[in-house]
Amino acid sequence: MKHVVFVPDGCADEPLPQLDGRTPLEAASMPNLAAMALRSEVGLARVIPEGMAPGSDVGNMSILGYDPTVYHSGRAPIEAAAMGIELAADEVAYRCNLVTLSDADEPVMIDFAAGHVTSDQARHIVGALDERLGGGRNGVRFHVGVEYRHICVAPLDWSDASCVPPHDLTGRPVVWPSGSAASGVRALMDASRPVVNAAAAEVGSVATQIWLWGQGVKPELPSFESRFETPGRLSSAVDLVRGLGVLAGIDVVDVPGATAGFDNDYGAQRDACLESLIDRDFFLLHVEATDEAGHQGRVDAKVDALERWDREVIGPVAAALDAGGERYRVLLLPDHATPCTSMTHTAAPVPYLLFDSGRSGPGGVYSETGVLGSDPVEAHLLMGRLLAPI
Repeated sequence: MKHVVFVPDGCADEPLPQLDGRTPLEAASMPNLAAMALRSEVGLARVIPEGMAPGSDVGNMSILGYDPTVYHSGRAPIEAAAMGIELAADEVAYRCNLVTLSDADEPVMIDFAAGHVTSDQARHIVGALDERLGGGRNGVRFHVGVEYRHICVAPLDWSDASCVPPHDLTGRPVVWPSGSAASGVRALMDASRPVVNAAAAEVGSVATQIWLWGQGVKPELPSFESRFETPGRLSSAVDLVRGLGVLAGIDVVDVPGATAGFDNDYGAQRDACLESLIDRDFFLLHVEATDEAGHQGRVDAKVDALERWDREVIGPVAAALDAGGERYRVLLLPDHATPCTSMTHTAAPVPYLLFDSGRSGPGGVYSETGVLGSDPVEAHLLMGRLLAPI
């Protein structure tokens, strides 16, 4: 049996006046998803356990079948794993955003992505940071990632700091870190300003400093194959999801054209999924575009991304698997909600769909309204149901 997981990141939303009181899932033309839902189990899933921050690290860990209350140790070490960064037992990894803050005594977070700094620009800026402030000095080093997303490794005694994610501060006065390690974290952020400003000016970027958050030590995950007796692969342009694959022993497929933006090549990821299913029975396909649209408040972009999911992924994958004649199952759900109004993640339960080509029903509508009133299930239990023997 073949098993496919579709993760349209942050696609769950709230009714919007721009859509006449509908959500993007309700407004988007998604005939393939609608037809699948009529033959599926649909309901609500709690991807973010109570009391945990509503991040993609927590949500995607739940989707992969790992209870975040047991296995989660922080966001940054997951991304570090995707980048091949080895963390020692006495080290902590921080997510290191390049951001744009206003020039004021009480600065405002103008852009948590520094105007969507390019990877080439970021490479120059982060290189300057490591040369001036890192390189092992005081146990600190910087590792370049993609666009605005990077990693800072620091001594373990820097762990105790409460840091607000920069995307939660968009358009608002910044909230500086607190906790016993906050002074060191804040000092490094402050020290980054002249370095980042100078390096950014050289490459035409609007980045003004770094923002440290999401810290943690290296998590220990039992392998996905040992838990579910199914080896698999995944495709994502996001280091966070790729890192979970590395930590869980799921092969990460590099797909040319897969991006974390609106220009993502859905067809390339679809083809990678179908090719992988020839010799592996499990594939997870994650796309960031719906989450990015939510963060930017782009209702049109969110609807467009959902329609591309339906037209370029859901329909063709289902048709190919139907033609193959082998029984298959599909699990579809986002890792959290990212409402266009608030432009940040929420911990609200999200709609899920569990489809089995060998069964019919009970059927329903895949949308926030369609599952309204359902009792939420714990999302980390859905993977076991997807992969359960016939």
